[in-house]
Amino acid sequence: MDTHLHGVKGVDATNADAAAMMQIAKELPKEGITGFCLTTVTQSEEVLMKALKECALAIKNQNEGSQMLGIHFEGPYLNKVYKGAQPEPFIVDADLEQFKRYQAVAEGNIKIITMAPEKDKDFTLTRYCAQNGVCVNMGHSDSSYETALLASANGAKSMTHTFNAMSPLHHRKAGLVGAAMRLSNVYAEVIGDGNHVSWPAVNILAKTKGKDHLVLVSDSLCAKGMPEGEFELGGQILDIHANGGAYLHNTETLAGSTMVYNHGLRNLIQKAELQEVIAINACTINPAKILHVENRKGLIKAAYDADITILDDNYDVVCTMIMGKVVYNR
Repeated sequence: MDTHLHGVKGVDATNADAAAMMQIAKELPKEGITGFCLTTVTQSEEVLMKALKECALAIKNQNEGSQMLGIHFEGPYLNKVYKGAQPEPFIVDADLEQFKRYQAVAEGNIKIITMAPEKDKDFTLTRYCAQNGVCVNMGHSDSSYETALLASANGAKSMTHTFNAMSPLHHRKAGLVGAAMRLSNVYAEVIGDGNHVSWPAVNILAKTKGKDHLVLVSDSLCAKGMPEGEFELGGQILDIHANGGAYLHNTETLAGSTMVYNHGLRNLIQKAELQEVIAINACTINPAKILHVENRKGLIKAAYDADITILDDNYDVVCTMIMGKVVYNR
C-alpha cells in the first residue's frame, strides 16, 4: 500500500479529473500495489476544492485496479523554510474551518494530512484530525524537537518523507528528524529510491523504528512511467533526471520520485540491508494501520481482504490479487 503517491503515466491527482485518476488505479497493480492514497500538493483553495471533489468522485466510482483508500492532503499548512517543491504563494498557517470545508468536499476521504506542527496554533487542527480519524503527518516543517513532542502528544502520528523537507538531526538540536527517531509510537515514511535518502540513513532510521513503524512510500509523480523530460507539479516545472529523481526546473531541489514501488521494497532489503520483516511490514501492515484498515488489510489472514502480491526472486511482480481477484498477471 502506497500512502503517498501523486500520480503516474502523465496523470496528477491535483489537476486530473476522476476518470484520469481511475487510470492511475489501473496502472498500479503492475507494481504490486493493492491500495493507495491519492496525494495532492499545496495550491489555492479553489484548485484544491476541485481536486478533492474529483478525488471523492473517483473513490466513489472506482471499479478496477488498485483500491483508492483515501486522500493524502499534503499541504497547504506547511513551513516555507522547508517547502521543497510545494509552491510558496499558497502555503498558509493551519486553519481548522478551512480544513473542515476541504474535508466536506472530499466527502470524508482525507485520511492523511501533512502539516508543519509549528504552524498549527495550539495544535487545534492536529487534535481535530486525530479525533476524527485523519492521520497527522509532520512534514515540510522547521519544527523543534520539543514542538514535535507536543504535536505527538496532541495526536500527530507520523512523519512525511523522513529526512526530506524537515529540520535535521543535530547533536545540540534534535529537530524533526530526531523526533522521528526518538518517538517510538510515531510512524516514519521513507522514500526508497536512493536519491532522497542514502542507504545508511535508511538503515539507521529502520533500526530506530523497528518492524512496526517504518512506512515505504514512492512520493511518485505523474512523470513515473514516462520518458525523461519536463513535467509539472503544483504549477511548477520539473526536470526528470536519468537517476529517476524529479527536480525543480534547473535546480538540485528534489520534488518527488518516479520509483516503482516493488523496486523500493527490493532496495530496502538489498541496498539498505533491512531485515525482510521490516521491509515487508513497511509496505503492508504499517500503512494499513495508518489508514485504520489493519482489521482487514495488510496481512494474509482468514477473514481479511485477499490482497496478495506475488514477487519473483528479483522482486518483480508476477501476480497481483485484489479482493481475491487477479488484476495483474505477468
